[in-house]
Amino acid sequence: MADSAYAEAGVDTIRADTAVAALVGVLRTIDLGRESRAVLGSGHYANVLRIAEGLGIALSTDGVGSKVIVAEELGKFDTVGIDCIAMNVNDVICVGAEPIAMLDYIAVEGADPEQLRAIAAGLKEGAEQAGIEIPGGELAQLPELIRGHPSPYGFDLVGACFGTVSLDSVVTGSAVQPGDAVIGLPSSGVHSNGYTLARRALPDLDEAPPELGGRTVGETLLEPTVIYVRAVMDLLHSDADVRGLAHITSGGLGNLLRLEANVGYRISSPLPTLPIFDLIAERSGAGEDELYDVFNMGCGFCCVVPAKYADGALEILAKHHPGAAVIGHVTAQAGVVDRS
Repeated sequence: MADSAYAEAGVDTIRADTAVAALVGVLRTIDLGRESRAVLGSGHYANVLRIAEGLGIALSTDGVGSKVIVAEELGKFDTVGIDCIAMNVNDVICVGAEPIAMLDYIAVEGADPEQLRAIAAGLKEGAEQAGIEIPGGELAQLPELIRGHPSPYGFDLVGACFGTVSLDSVVTGSAVQPGDAVIGLPSSGVHSNGYTLARRALPDLDEAPPELGGRTVGETLLEPTVIYVRAVMDLLHSDADVRGLAHITSGGLGNLLRLEANVGYRISSPLPTLPIFDLIAERSGAGEDELYDVFNMGCGFCCVVPAKYADGALEILAKHHPGAAVIGHVTAQAGVVDRS
């Protein structure tokens, strides 16, 4: 995608994939001197380590990305903590684990009490939505590394999340079969991916285009990422046969292919595209395929269940996230996500 709008904005996803493969290729050669505790291979949303008979701990780490630049430019720091929690807990639940805690890492240009208090307010709100603790973290002052928009309010925000799961209940996607139903849960907006392209397309954060219904670009871009923990936990505790769980982030609906089954997916009834994505498309010149590869396009999470469980699963999920719907089904066309 070297000539894509995203690459022109500064993010070459093909090169990034190659770089990640190089990184993981080395890490796979770590000599433990003992058997690995890892239950899954790399590439899933989270990994699970075997820590006791029948018990695993799920691990994942993620950050907020360049969404923090929007927060810096607006001087509004009280929502990005929600995004940090969401990006982590939404990955951990994809393996069927219940998130229990997250550690935060905040790198700052300068330690400003009011800025950190506001970031903490978002972390608190996100933690309460997800039902997790934040028992510790780290603050690093890095004025030579971090530069704000404007200075001196630069920061980066990253988390590492931990959850627990019975080893006989780990959800990998390996049980997914052709004919299974795919249920989509609505996103709230851009969430925390693709901001390099979004900011390039919409540089005036104070603009209030009619497409956004009276909200400014900045307000819309700072809309926090949805936390799906309680809905997915209710689904996992139900009688539904939950075969696959996918957090729809960078890579869009292609994230379904991270599930382990050798299948494909046909998205015949996608959730409505949110106005912010239509506006990015218009201003960036990016084509539909690229937009669906970079953004969630209105669907922030997917659950895969056998067709006979779809109605019951949808009832559970829609109580938490109105607008949830069956968006397609699993096919035998391995490795293909068909949106036709």
